[in-house]
Amino acid sequence: MHGSGSDDVDCCGGGLVDPRQCGGDVSVQGSALAVCVWHDRDWCADFRVGDLSERAVDRLDFACGGGISAALAVDLFDPLGAARYGPLMIDNLPDVRGVLTPDRPLADLTWMRVGGPADVLFQPADVDDLAQFLAALDPRVPVFPMGVGSNLIVRDGGVTGVVIRLGRGFNGISFEGDVVTAGAAALDAHVARKAAAEGLNLTFLRTIPGTIGGAVRMNAGCYGDYMADVLQSVTVVMRDGQVVEIPAGDLQLAYRSSVLPDGAVVVAAKMVAPQEASDVLEARMVEQLAKRDESQPTKDRTAGSTFRNPAGFSSTGRADDVHDLKAWKVIDDSGMRGATLGGAIMNVKHSNFLTNAGGATAADLEDLGELVRKKVYDSSEITLEWEIMRIGNR
Repeated sequence: MHGSGSDDVDCCGGGLVDPRQCGGDVSVQGSALAVCVWHDRDWCADFRVGDLSERAVDRLDFACGGGISAALAVDLFDPLGAARYGPLMIDNLPDVRGVLTPDRPLADLTWMRVGGPADVLFQPADVDDLAQFLAALDPRVPVFPMGVGSNLIVRDGGVTGVVIRLGRGFNGISFEGDVVTAGAAALDAHVARKAAAEGLNLTFLRTIPGTIGGAVRMNAGCYGDYMADVLQSVTVVMRDGQVVEIPAGDLQLAYRSSVLPDGAVVVAAKMVAPQEASDVLEARMVEQLAKRDESQPTKDRTAGSTFRNPAGFSSTGRADDVHDLKAWKVIDDSGMRGATLGGAIMNVKHSNFLTNAGGATAADLEDLGELVRKKVYDSSEITLEWEIMRIGNR
């Protein structure tokens, strides 16, 4: 089987990159990637690197029994590779007003408390500082924006390039009528509380861990409401330093996903919130918190829901909610509630919460997640898709 165009690749031949985990070949040539896997029957697929989404790679990784995402992460999502632009040295980076920290460990910046260092961590002072930095940064250097690390596993080998962490210069919240403007670093829960005090209903954000930037990227939602329901527009800094406002309609918001330009960093979001009495909103948030704490392991080291619900929507919290295609239900049906690997466990209180029970490595967590995906597929032929982001090198 062959690809098309000038980057044709023999799917089942060519230079092998890492066939260790597959019964077939993994070939990379030019901008094309070909994966050939044998299981019950011959199965070949050609993909062009530029067309691959993380979800597509997850599926290849699953089909291979693990190894694709990890072994080829740099080739797929950092095709230039660190060697192409040389070592990242502070002296070689643009001047900033914020803080640049080389070889910065990231474990303490994530809820899971795992992972290796970033080549460089950049904490910009404000939007102008970020825009000027990205405009001057070698375009071959990969960048990754992170929030408070509530939905993230950083792999043990660390992250190639520059990790951008937004702080105080990006956490403002303002109101104009029913329009709420929040910086990307503003905590979801804080936005919900401040909005409620103004008589504006963003209560679904109250129980969602993380920041507004992450809520936009993941189209975060809870109890039947999503960012897509209220989002008007987002302001982003593009990889070339341009500051652009993008209408929500251009983001292709769907269940736990959005489409943002490559390298874009969300810096603010505008939301239109329904009006409602503040005391009613406050009471609703108290009820939602109680419901969350009753059913979720909020005191454990987790990164929130591990896998997307196969049903394609979040729990509504209503009495008529159905559970047949909830991630926790298919995990339970596969016998994986309470499953362990190293220091990782599928939480006994809620089986869709991958948990660092103490001393886990990122590899423990990710490998247990992959084992769960395999067991679920074996028992129900349902392919669970990761909701937690995994970044970096094994």
